[in-house]
Amino acid sequence: MTKMIRNYYAGGNTAKGFHHFFPSNLSGLKRVFILKGGPGTGKSTMMKAIGKRWENQYEVEYIHCASDWGSIDGVIIPRIGVGVVDGTAPHVLEPELPGAVEEYINLGEAWDSRKLQMNKDEIQFLKKQIKNSYDHAYHTFSQALSIHDEWERFYIDELDREKANRLTKQLIQQFFGSIQINKRPKVRHRFLGAATPEGPKDFIPNLTEDVASRYFIKGRPGSGKSTMLKKLATEAQKRGVDAEIYHCGFDPQSLDMVIFRELDIAIFDSTSPHEHFPSRTGDEIIDMYEELITPGTDERYEESLKDVAYRYKTKMQEGTGWLKAANTHHKKMEEIYKEAVDFSIVDKKQLEIEKEVSAMEERVSF
Repeated sequence: MTKMIRNYYAGGNTAKGFHHFFPSNLSGLKRVFILKGGPGTGKSTMMKAIGKRWENQYEVEYIHCASDWGSIDGVIIPRIGVGVVDGTAPHVLEPELPGAVEEYINLGEAWDSRKLQMNKDEIQFLKKQIKNSYDHAYHTFSQALSIHDEWERFYIDELDREKANRLTKQLIQQFFGSIQINKRPKVRHRFLGAATPEGPKDFIPNLTEDVASRYFIKGRPGSGKSTMLKKLATEAQKRGVDAEIYHCGFDPQSLDMVIFRELDIAIFDSTSPHEHFPSRTGDEIIDMYEELITPGTDERYEESLKDVAYRYKTKMQEGTGWLKAANTHHKKMEEIYKEAVDFSIVDKKQLEIEKEVSAMEERVSF
């Protein structure tokens, strides 16, 4: 079997606060291990190790952490039907079929409570600092979204809606033709990218590397990119086509990419902060500004557009600074917990999970 590693975000620090799509990506799995325990108890390290063990045999999905670049919040092995996820705040997960499908793994059993009690005051202080930093970040991102709405209005007023509808219908015909699959489509909701302490990050190259036809949407805020993607996603579901729906990491109500792997098609917003360019056969640009916006709009509102772009960028940088502050406090708390953890107990729990995954693998092979 061809090795394939997929990386994506299922949670994000957005203008609407923290938002996640974990249930969508865990849907249909036969077994889900939900890790509980404080920071620094080895959750990310454990999940990476479990994924690594099966990488060469199966497709493995890594759900990345938006708040700590390099850490992961989950690992899924779809072929075996198993997932291991961090179930602590802010992505608290409630089991639907506890014991039968989901199982809590309490890594808190590995820590020495007496050592943590000795650092109680510092833990409380850091926890307050982390919450304060996130509150400021979300408030600042909310302000940035208001500015972005202001930015969009320049182009919304110059958008030819009739042409936009024609373009969407053309793509629907081009992508789906007369396809009608008699099945309930699998739909996964994720984030295209994330606002992280290191700035915006995405995994577009990884997610689309094995897709034959890639459509790079260029344009401006308010030029109809998200609306078109929503219509394509809806059409796919009507026709029984599986869809990976990637939401905007800044505004979860907006879409930035959809992938129809059965059709070998990916179409995505390829503008800043996730700007990419065609690099191979099968890549095509769809320029929404050239196709749909009144010619000369950029020039007509040049000074106003410079002002709104500057204000938006400034707010986004400010919000990123608050995420970085939250991460700094979180790292300090991790160190306190690490000193109190007996990692031999964590290793034992990892082996127990791996043993069960191996048993599931044997059943899959028959």
